[in-house]
Amino acid sequence: MGLLTEGSPLSWEETKNLSDHVRTHGITQFINLYKRLRDRQGDILKWGDEVEYIVVKFDHESKTAKVSLRAQEILTELNQKELANPKGVKSLWRPEYGAYMIEGTPGQPYGGLLAHFNIVEANMRYRREEVSQLLQPGEAILSLTSFPRLGCPNFTDPPTKPTPDKGATRSLFFPDEAIFPGHPRFKTLSRNIRERRGEKVAINLPIYKDINTAIPVDDSHLYSKAALPDHVYMDAMGFGMGCCCLQLTFQACNIQEARTLYDQLTPLCPIMLALTAASPLHRGFITDADCRWNVISCSVDCRTEEERGLKPLEENKFVINKSRYDSIDSYLSEHGEKYNDVPLVYDQAVYDKLKANDIDHLLAQHIAHLFIRDSVSLFSEKVEQDDEHDTDHFENIQSTNWQTMRFKPPPPNSTIGWRVEFRPCEAQITDFENAAIVCFVVLLTRVILSYQLNFIIPISKVDENMQSAQKRGACLNGKFWFRKDITTTVSPPEANECCKKGFVSCCDVYEPMTINQIINGKEGEFPGLIPLINSYLSGMDVDADTHCTIQQYLKFIQQRASGEILTTASWLRKFVTTHSDYKQDSKVTELINYDLLNTIYRIQKSEVSCPELLGHSVTSKTKESIPAALFKDVCP
Repeated sequence: MGLLTEGSPLSWEETKNLSDHVRTHGITQFINLYKRLRDRQGDILKWGDEVEYIVVKFDHESKTAKVSLRAQEILTELNQKELANPKGVKSLWRPEYGAYMIEGTPGQPYGGLLAHFNIVEANMRYRREEVSQLLQPGEAILSLTSFPRLGCPNFTDPPTKPTPDKGATRSLFFPDEAIFPGHPRFKTLSRNIRERRGEKVAINLPIYKDINTAIPVDDSHLYSKAALPDHVYMDAMGFGMGCCCLQLTFQACNIQEARTLYDQLTPLCPIMLALTAASPLHRGFITDADCRWNVISCSVDCRTEEERGLKPLEENKFVINKSRYDSIDSYLSEHGEKYNDVPLVYDQAVYDKLKANDIDHLLAQHIAHLFIRDSVSLFSEKVEQDDEHDTDHFENIQSTNWQTMRFKPPPPNSTIGWRVEFRPCEAQITDFENAAIVCFVVLLTRVILSYQLNFIIPISKVDENMQSAQKRGACLNGKFWFRKDITTTVSPPEANECCKKGFVSCCDVYEPMTINQIINGKEGEFPGLIPLINSYLSGMDVDADTHCTIQQYLKFIQQRASGEILTTASWLRKFVTTHSDYKQDSKVTELINYDLLNTIYRIQKSEVSCPELLGHSVTSKTKESIPAALFKDVCP
């Protein structure tokens, strides 16, 4: 979730009045940090994953499943081990936005040895088991991107009710009690984003239209002018930040390598979003989208009407094209500069100050672009800082620009180096899937750097791909702009001009490809990411166990990309639409939700096989049993 500063939160008016103060000192802090650490060299590869989880409470007698609002209680117990022995724990636990959510990471980062791939899945299983020991009867921990009935009546345990006329969110559907209560940042963000925007956030996902789907889907349009009739309407930050994801962070050997990874991984963000698609179900409906990305983007969109271009600029400085949660807007390396084809909005005064302090154009405009945003969460104890040693004001803005990639300077007085964060992936049901995706992306970073590959395409095409990735069935049926020759940095000027004018047939740099072609290759034309990984591995000394683990993960990625097995989103949609209680009306009933989450629970515990989702190569790795009431004959 980002920076978790302790203290007393300020109101929006107080925060607004200090926005220039935060920006000014934040930029000074970055400059001081950059000057100290820009020449830092020799950091070794370290990396780690973050998995977010939902705590679910089953009632097997009434056949209901709700989110359990016990995350703070569970987290308090989990953190005791870390407090007692910070260097000796296998896992670290942090709060997330929802009062039903927790985030787990490895206790220590992984390194550059291929053998570390053998322990990723085991550590994920350990995390799940560690939480499970603290659960009450009927509770389960699920790595599920979106809770299908979030925002429906009585979706929480204990029961809560929304308060449309008061509180942080003022939502028609999402109660403030569902926001994590243990840290003031979360409610403060919810309140300040709403107040800065001047109205509630508005999220509209197109409905999946079935034979009996009603239009409008409900009566939301009677209560909000923002609700569209053939869409699922949501009106609170919790609908987005209450989703779960899978993220990775990599330490680079120096700042230049970090910038290279930032750029080269950017075109892969929409590809991995489509490959990991896992969230078609929202507020008790089946939507016509597969991913969470636009839901979160809209859920924290604090832009005013002026900044959205709906009114002339008077109170605000900039018309801003995107929410503060979206895909990146510019590349950072020299190879990427020519592909920054979308005009970048940035604060000229901030840019000039950075340039005057010997920060190059690309990095200066990147930081100046981040700093067009206001602070939306500020604590009274952190207003006055020592700019030589503190970085909280910089991180205040940096950490609330939630983008597909994040470029992360070293923390002050730390052994940690320059890092990049890879943020698009959706959380998968099983530890096997999450481990496979993590190891695949880590291997790609090694291949990119070893073979000096170039995936860069125009930023405008990355933006197009991000929208394509979220469409229903995009992994199997979608087409994505991708670079044709990834072994060269050459980009003929005439080809660039053709691309800018929209004459795609003239462009020799990139073309539309399917996920299958990108991952598995296009005979005679494109090598494929997995064949490149296997080529890289063939030159490495890989022990038999590690080789077996990696190949199992790569086979899963291959099968997912080719359509041999379903994405989580397709599997979820199929489960709902073939359920006996489904009325072809696009609704996820209480019973469907209960059976779906029970089945997910059984699959993640390896109590039942599901080759449609996992393929045939995954074997049971756990011995735990689950209550007999959860069992069905087969996995749908």
